[in-house]
Amino acid sequence: MELYWSYLAYLASTLLFIFGIKNMAHPRSAIRGNRLAALGMLIAVIATLVHISILHYQLIVIGILLGSSIGFWIARQVKMTAMPQMISALNGLGGAASLFVALNHAQVIFLYTDVMVISSIYITIVIGAITLTGSVVAFGKLQGFIPSRSIMIPLHNPLNLIAAFSILYLIGLCIQGFNQAYWVQHLLTISLVLGCMLILPIGGSDMPVVISLLNAYSGLAAAVAGFITQNTVLIIAGSLVGTSGFILTLTMCRSMNRSLLKVFLGNNKHSSIDDLADKIYQGNIAKTSTEEVAMILENAQQVVIVPGFGLASSQAQHAVREMANLLESLNIEVRYAIHPVAGRMPGHMNVLLSEAEIPYEQLVELDQINPQFKETDVVIVIGANDVINPSARVDTQSPIYGMPILNVDEAKQVIVIKRSLKTGYAGLPNPLFTCQHTRMLFGDAKKTVSELSHCLKQN
Repeated sequence: MELYWSYLAYLASTLLFIFGIKNMAHPRSAIRGNRLAALGMLIAVIATLVHISILHYQLIVIGILLGSSIGFWIARQVKMTAMPQMISALNGLGGAASLFVALNHAQVIFLYTDVMVISSIYITIVIGAITLTGSVVAFGKLQGFIPSRSIMIPLHNPLNLIAAFSILYLIGLCIQGFNQAYWVQHLLTISLVLGCMLILPIGGSDMPVVISLLNAYSGLAAAVAGFITQNTVLIIAGSLVGTSGFILTLTMCRSMNRSLLKVFLGNNKHSSIDDLADKIYQGNIAKTSTEEVAMILENAQQVVIVPGFGLASSQAQHAVREMANLLESLNIEVRYAIHPVAGRMPGHMNVLLSEAEIPYEQLVELDQINPQFKETDVVIVIGANDVINPSARVDTQSPIYGMPILNVDEAKQVIVIKRSLKTGYAGLPNPLFTCQHTRMLFGDAKKTVSELSHCLKQN
């Protein structure tokens, strides 16, 4: 009877996971989806603790209290701009958890006779280690203590191939029982190094792809760890996270018109492009003021706002909502153009704007908004750079060439709000800023948008 109830609880958890992920597909229901998935995990944990024989619950209770406290603190303290780093850290912790489970079982490998379980132990070590160090590198790139650009190591791709074949060879030796403890150490070391090697060459606008892929890795590691522990719900939960992560990764690649292979091969083309920024911008930038922009907006009928990481870093979403309300009171149509890789992670701008309760109907995806830019009177770009860079369409030597962008340069008037002419995350100058119909409004996004709203009220 006890086994029956545990599997019934696992079924309930699985259904909650599925409905949770389904609800996360839309910003309107994302919060509900997150709560459903969290409830499913709570039920799964309780069912597992009741089902298996545990001699001492003290350490488990301490771990739950400590983890819950840290999670609550993170949820309260981490800003929206740091969400990508937090997700990278959580991916790494997921990989580390699976890795330690596998290493613990590897110490008593002689107790297992099932080849599938033995293979799962070594596979989990590899995936968990790669996820752990890869997530640390991704966190470093996003946080800034590792250069965000592509870091190419000499003979990078041949070394990765050698490491991959070495891992397969070592797994074979371990499965066959040849001095397992000795070879597991080498397997772990090579996997940890490979995790770093895979992520170091990836940088710039490819980082959102890395985040979603590492998320998939952490789910895959958990699923394989489920075979080790013979835990059904862990296999299901890990599979759901892994497959949804891989689907999101492929979707992001399609949005950037790049294959996953090209992302992993890295890109070092733009090492000298930063030096061209001053040359491109010098004498070609038209500055404006909040008063002038307010007058331009008052004479517009259609306004499209393009949010970027600068909006997130200054927490300007509420100020933007106030300005949009003022424009709408003047019978001006306001929409928001959302690029799939704007910000530092998938859906970054959607989550940010939803905090300000901006209607979801006004958020327009790239494919739908691009044909409408030619009829748009004014585009206000707030802190975006790479996702509006025309070089992606015309410059075959550009690292972002071929990436679909928001065609804001086709609008009648473009207002760009930025702190400075500093390049975006991809490290590229933007020719849009030198166009005749572009005006640069320099300043902090929140402060500048608030001043715009003040000017609109006065007029």
